[in-house]
Amino acid sequence: MKAFVDENVCISCGLCEGICSDIFSLDTGVAVAVEEVSAEFEDGAREACDSCPVQAISIEE
Repeated sequence: MKAFVDENVCISCGLCEGICSDIFSLDTGVAVAVEEVSAEFEDGAREACDSCPVQAISIEE
């Protein structure tokens, strides 16, 4: 599974990082994702995706 953040849509709210800091961080002023999501963090990555207020996160199975 892969996670992506559209930096043109991200508003840097930090919700994704708060939900799953092993995958998401605000290193560049907007959220970035560790592209390859290991199995142990898949649920957290999906929750962050579903919780993003501007739908900037996408998941590829």
